[in-house]
Amino acid sequence: MNLAQKSTENVEYMIEKIKEKLKVLNFGAIKPSHFDEEMYEELKDIYDLVMKKNNFSPNEMQALAEELGNLRKK
Repeated sequence: MNLAQKSTENVEYMIEKIKEKLKVLNFGAIKPSHFDEEMYEELKDIYDLVMKKNNFSPNEMQALAEELGNLRKK
C-alpha cells in the first residue's frame, strides 16, 4: 500500500489502523467517512506518529482524539 498517494482507500486504511493501535472503544466516533482527502497530509502525520509508538499516556490519547476531531469534515 502506497500511503504517499492520496486516496479514499488510504484514508480508510489509516483510520482503521489508528483505531486498532489506540484500542478505540467507541468505534462509531471515528469513521473513515468523517474524513476526506483534503486533510490527507495531517491524517498521515497522525498515522505515522501512532504507528511509531507502542504506548500512549491518557494525555496523548486525549490530544490525538482532539486532533482527529479537528480533521473531521465540517
